[in-house]
Amino acid sequence: MAAMKRAVLLALLVSGALCAQRSRYTSPEAHSSSSIGGAKITVDYYAPSMHGRKVMGGLVPYGQVWCTGANIATAITSDADLQLGAPGTGLRLPKGSYSIWTVPGDKDWTLIINRETGQFHLNYDSSRDFGRMKMNVKRLDSPVETFRIDVRPESANKGVLALVWETTEASVPITVVR
Repeated sequence: MAAMKRAVLLALLVSGALCAQRSRYTSPEAHSSSSIGGAKITVDYYAPSMHGRKVMGGLVPYGQVWCTGANIATAITSDADLQLGAPGTGLRLPKGSYSIWTVPGDKDWTLIINRETGQFHLNYDSSRDFGRMKMNVKRLDSPVETFRIDVRPESANKGVLALVWETTEASVPITVVR
């Protein structure tokens, strides 16, 4: 009986240690929301952290489609039409919900807006793409440990969608179209 109790206790300790290790690297749910030009724009995503790893060009390979976060595809929802980027070169996005994907590069990033939402991060279907556009990329002076998406208002109907991680910020201007 004592041997059985020791075996159960050992199993619980090992199980607890494994769960603690796994939860240490779990990417939590995150949200970014803002009102721009009277429109509510919300981004729902999962936020991975660096944990000492090389992110851009390592964990997130250059030149490949990335789910722009972790776990479930990042979703953007707006209750108004949006212009991402400049008219004619960007995307005119009707109100609704979409998933965000990216193709990161050392100097250039491509934003992908996909019509499908809720898919697991490896289940990207390019046939459902709404469109693609280039992003503005800048290097940050100090590293950002946990991936973050910002929806930043700038003026009456303009703002910025920014993806921030490690020493990279990739962004696109947003204009609310009424």
